[in-house]
Amino acid sequence: QVQFVESGGGLVQPGGALRLSCLAKGGIFPTYTMWWHRQVAGKERELVAIIGKGNEGTKYADSVKGRFTISRDNAKNTLYLQMNNLTPEDTAVYFCSTIILGQRYWGQGTQVTVSS
Repeated sequence: QVQFVESGGGLVQPGGALRLSCLAKGGIFPTYTMWWHRQVAGKERELVAIIGKGNEGTKYADSVKGRFTISRDNAKNTLYLQMNNLTPEDTAVYFCSTIILGQRYWGQGTQVTVSS
């Protein structure tokens, strides 16, 4: 069974940048399609980006396209989300996840706050 540990969140000013990481423990990370989602308290979790098994097939939500980049290092069992030109609307808890045999496995999330 796989577990995910996100890190890299924090407080950043508008226009700033952060890089989130998601370390996979257990499982077979190179075989997983990976997702980043985010959630604001009281709202539904929304998709941010998806990446295929070998850094191919990336897709992004329209709200982050051109500012965020999803990538992975299969040798390090780690997923990344580079976030540039951040705005207050990007404030949320960010989660990584995968689906194995129809079940979604989530990390615990990392808080990103964009504020001056």
